[in-house]
Amino acid sequence: MTNLNDIGKEFGKGTIGEVLGIEILEIKDDFVKGKMPVDSRTHQPYGMLHGGASVVLAETLGSVGSHFLVKDDGKAAVGIEVNANHLKSIRKGWVYGEAKIVHRGGKLHVWSIEIKNEVGELICTSRLTVMIIQA
Repeated sequence: MTNLNDIGKEFGKGTIGEVLGIEILEIKDDFVKGKMPVDSRTHQPYGMLHGGASVVLAETLGSVGSHFLVKDDGKAAVGIEVNANHLKSIRKGWVYGEAKIVHRGGKLHVWSIEIKNEVGELICTSRLTVMIIQA
């Protein structure tokens, strides 16, 4: 069995995901789960999780999910729209993102992503649209 953390590290090598410490924990056809530390790499000036870091986690999870859905067909996945609502602050620890596909078309995928803290409280909810292109 392939180690998902190795896949995630190799796939994200040299990217913003690596810089922020994002780890892929689980990949299925319609679901991707990952985590990101809340520390100086992901803080905004007030010492809380930066909303942009949450968006990077959300887009990373959905994009990874789409990548694995289309790569064997010679296609690639690129994010074209992402939005996020930041609902609760967090200062330290980890946040966990779960991306679920809500539309899997030939040209577009749409993902719904929830980001929660270590006790399961919703920190951010996001929606990502991914365009499927030739690799």
